[in-house]
Amino acid sequence: MSRIGKKPIELNGATIETQGHVVNVKGAKGELTLDIPDHITIEIKEGKLIVTPVSEGREARAQWGLWRSLLANAVHGVTTGFTRELELVGVGYRVQKKGEGLELAVGYSHKVDFLPPAGVELNIENGLIKVTGIDKQKVGQTAANIRRVRPPEPYQGKGIRYAGEQITLKPGKAAKASGG
Repeated sequence: MSRIGKKPIELNGATIETQGHVVNVKGAKGELTLDIPDHITIEIKEGKLIVTPVSEGREARAQWGLWRSLLANAVHGVTTGFTRELELVGVGYRVQKKGEGLELAVGYSHKVDFLPPAGVELNIENGLIKVTGIDKQKVGQTAANIRRVRPPEPYQGKGIRYAGEQITLKPGKAAKASGG
């Protein structure tokens, strides 16, 4: 039995509408639509969403916890939203807002323009790039795409990294030469 699948989902002001296998989740921040598989059924009891497998088959049990997590993320997204923060580390590395997107100056001979997908908002606060939205997958993928412009390098740690990310630095040539 799935430990995650058994947990009920608190709705926290979100409304759920089902039409066959299509589930609409509406909240204060927006609306998300999910297409659940045949192996899973959902029901609302006492203000909580309960996900159950249709059968005890392997496929149904495999999908149970996954779809409970996806539905919980949808409820959290439309009520609270998701945020990922990125920081620039490096001399002369700058970012500025350009329309809906960003203009990154990260050590290349040119500036890099980055446009977010629909439903994702980019802001700059206190030197951090804040990626916000209601869809957890889109927010995470957008943050990963921004990081991919200039990932942290392993010798000095310069680049774009997630806020609070620890980069393991390698010793350079001087450290190797004196060590042996």
